[in-house]
Amino acid sequence: MKLAIAIASEKAEHSAFVVWRGFGPAIEKAKRAGFQGVELALRSEREFESEGLAEILQRNKMSVSCVSTGQVFAADGLYFTHEDPAVRKRTVEIFQGLIRVAGRLGAMVNIGRARGLLTPERTREETEALFLDSLSQLIPEMERCHVDVVIEPVNRYEINYLNNTDEVCALLRKLHHPRFGVMPDVFHMNIEDDDICESLKRNREYIKYVHLADSNRYYPGRGHLNFEKILGTLRTVGYQGWCAVEILPDPDPDTAAFSAAEALLPFFSAE
Repeated sequence: MKLAIAIASEKAEHSAFVVWRGFGPAIEKAKRAGFQGVELALRSEREFESEGLAEILQRNKMSVSCVSTGQVFAADGLYFTHEDPAVRKRTVEIFQGLIRVAGRLGAMVNIGRARGLLTPERTREETEALFLDSLSQLIPEMERCHVDVVIEPVNRYEINYLNNTDEVCALLRKLHHPRFGVMPDVFHMNIEDDDICESLKRNREYIKYVHLADSNRYYPGRGHLNFEKILGTLRTVGYQGWCAVEILPDPDPDTAAFSAAEALLPFFSAE
């Protein structure tokens, strides 16, 4: 397994859920802290180009684990199950662009709240049909760029659709395409899943990416999650991919990020 940390542009809105902002300084700090990669929070393919990220990453010899897309929903109001077909179409186009970015970087793309939500106007089945249709439109670009897309279960206090790992994996069985997977986040799992480790075991075949944060969304060690047990379970089920730190920047970004690295890297350096 390899360890990354989520970062964003210094222009990113408050809704960007990352520790460090400003791609250049963040990538340099991530390397200094010992992270093996970074997760890039992006709003569009154009942002990747305008920030000059290709050169920054090459200069620092830093890998990209994933392109995360929380701002597509939170800042731009785009999601796959929107009632307006034009918004759904725009969401698909934005994700196609981010898939192209990920293809250049050898990374994945995640779908968090951009999956959308349940509303009184539609049944759950109708919402699912819209989501599956949108996902199917991503497949040609995913295959062309050799990119996996991972769906993140998000807790009920942030969205009301696809809250736990079992629900996402049930959807993946309907999709039945090898380039889609689940992205468990242990913070959300602590709220929604029956048991973090048992859920990881039960859904092992679909796990392609993992988010790490303690039970209170602070850096590991400030809550009650047992990371030795969680990471041991991932090894037991044969997971060998990326884990990424997605935590609150408290008490300040540097302390949070370097403390997370200190707490977690011993479990990875033993690989």
